Amino acid sequence: MARKGSSMRLTSSRVSSLLISMFATFASFYVAGRLWQESQTRVHLIKELDRVTGQGKSAISVDDTLKIIACREQKKTLAALEIQLSAARQEGFVSKTPKHTDGTETKKRPLVVIGIMTSLGNKKKRDAVRQAWMGTGSASLKKIETEKGVIARFVIGRSANKGDSMDKGIDAENSQTDDFIILDDVVEAPEEASKKVKLFFAYAADRWDAQFYAKSIDNIYVNIDALGSTLAAHLENPRAYIGCMKSGEVFSEPNQKWYEPEWWKFGDKKAYFRHAYGEMYVITHALARFVSINRNILHSYAHDDVSTGSWFVGLDVKHVDEGKFCCSAWSSEAICAGV
Repeated sequence: MARKGSSMRLTSSRVSSLLISMFATFASFYVAGRLWQESQTRVHLIKELDRVTGQGKSAISVDDTLKIIACREQKKTLAALEIQLSAARQEGFVSKTPKHTDGTETKKRPLVVIGIMTSLGNKKKRDAVRQAWMGTGSASLKKIETEKGVIARFVIGRSANKGDSMDKGIDAENSQTDDFIILDDVVEAPEEASKKVKLFFAYAADRWDAQFYAKSIDNIYVNIDALGSTLAAHLENPRAYIGCMKSGEVFSEPNQKWYEPEWWKFGDKKAYFRHAYGEMYVITHALARFVSINRNILHSYAHDDVSTGSWFVGLDVKHVDEGKFCCSAWSSEAICAGV
């Protein structure tokens, strides 16, 4: 019995020694790690001290020290997010429809919102667009939104005589098709075309969290498959302005078709800056939000395509000259063409 008790005490002693050794080892790793981390922090602070003071003869303030430490933490967070983003891109940007924690699917982000500029008397053109590519009714709109990530709406203002038969006709048509964005603050007139486009971008950016926003007109056909594949190539450009780019003469005579009342602003050579043709062009979410936020101070010229181009001239924006948006030069890969 004494031998058995002695053996049990020996075993217990060995287990205790092993646990103490393991604890000491883990503690050593922890202390070493903390010392290494603190040494790295001190090295970084010394470098910042030398940078701030030049020779390191004076000390930086406590506030500056805290800011430096906060910046280090933010850099770690940013690095982690970049790793996650890289993994998402390797999976095809979005590999699956994301889900909530309860297993239900979240709503997929739309690829593009297309605003089709139309006028009060253009019902035949709208019907042609519906028949050609957009579809008619809520079910058709939902289908292209779900399958293609495309939201398409006609954009229209109000009659100069608000509430007249033309306004009532639009309201009646919309009650059947549910495919209008009606801008009550816009009067349907050529001189308000730029304001109409600006308020469309603002409205669409406020309502839909899409990747892109497109301006189109009611007498062109849009190939939404070609549009989708083209825009997919620009998902990594946060501030892109995409279209069939042009520049040209500024007309200064009132009797000319494309007369620009503010022609003198474009210099002695009377030439426009680079901008996209007005038949169809696309901007990214960030630019649409910029228009929305600054809608009250963005200047409008006589023509909406010039106005849109002017809003981005002074910004860090990538201008993409994409020939597929040249609607007059139709090809099998083109995005738009006349209906």
